[in-house]
Amino acid sequence: MALEFDLTPKYSEKVVEGEGGEYRSWSSTQLPILSHTKVGAGRLLLHPRGFALPHYADSPKVGFVLQAGMVLANEPKEVVLKLKKGDLIPVPLGAVSWWFNDGDSDSNDDLEIVFLGDTSQAHFPGNITYFFIAGGGSMLGGFSTDFVKKAFGMDTNEEANKLVKSQNGVLVIKLDDTKTLPKPKQNEPNNNNLVYNNLEQCLKIESGFWSKVTKSQFPFLGEVGLCANHIRVEANAMTSPVYTCDSSTQVIYVVSGGGMIQVVGFNGKLVLESEIKAGHLVIVPRSFVVSMMAGHEGLECFSIITTPEPVIQNLAGKTSLMEALSCEVLQVSLNVTPDFQQNFISKMRLTSNSIISPP
Repeated sequence: MALEFDLTPKYSEKVVEGEGGEYRSWSSTQLPILSHTKVGAGRLLLHPRGFALPHYADSPKVGFVLQAGMVLANEPKEVVLKLKKGDLIPVPLGAVSWWFNDGDSDSNDDLEIVFLGDTSQAHFPGNITYFFIAGGGSMLGGFSTDFVKKAFGMDTNEEANKLVKSQNGVLVIKLDDTKTLPKPKQNEPNNNNLVYNNLEQCLKIESGFWSKVTKSQFPFLGEVGLCANHIRVEANAMTSPVYTCDSSTQVIYVVSGGGMIQVVGFNGKLVLESEIKAGHLVIVPRSFVVSMMAGHEGLECFSIITTPEPVIQNLAGKTSLMEALSCEVLQVSLNVTPDFQQNFISKMRLTSNSIISPP
């Protein structure tokens, strides 16, 4: 009996909100397909001077900067990076990071970043679980006073309690203008190896742009075992129907605009036909075929595929499966005449570049 998946696009749900910003996520309770495909996602929003306390997670993930700029520090040695819209930042499993919107407190420039990850090694597949170094619910705060005092060479219980209890904020706090944090070092040679800007590297094609990033182009991406895609489709254009030939899953986040999406699954059944809008998350299971059509505002999406070097097959276009099959096989498989087969292939070549079909 075939499995039935609910692939309905969903918005994130609020987890934590404070003066400094908020963190939202998609849970496997809200979206059960997450646990089946072992992927997870979340969204961090930091207002000016908002600071996400140092933490690590049980899942490798990729962060994509949607808006504004910020600073990230990552272990094993603290590296501070200045980021901008379109930046791609891998966060390896267990890496400690903090995030800061260094904008002026009087400005309205929020930092927004979406995280898409592989939760196959997570405690709860489908959910990215965070562990905090400081603040309410921190790992240090769970230890007894005696253990903290001994671990850090403290002389008194008062010192130990001050170390773990002075910060009671949870996940996101707001720093006043008197507080300073490390600044990015200019011309640091390793910084360019840790961040990749999709907008600067994208391939401009008819009716949009497309960027596929693997570890071949961005070696640090190999640390999280994922591939990233960024696509912008002009109004009324559509993406070619595609599927992954390996065991990988595609996780799609709608950055802006909107349109329609269709996904075809087991036995050629249309398992999803839905409107998609900015903020929606869609999961495409392995081997399922997906295509999207942009609305009047166009459509921009960021996605990951859960393998570092995915094998992707197009069903339409100049480098598609239909182009690869022989004329004879197409004629008997589709039960069409040679004239119809040649006409259909000629039209496909004219209207599709294998990535985006124009309006």
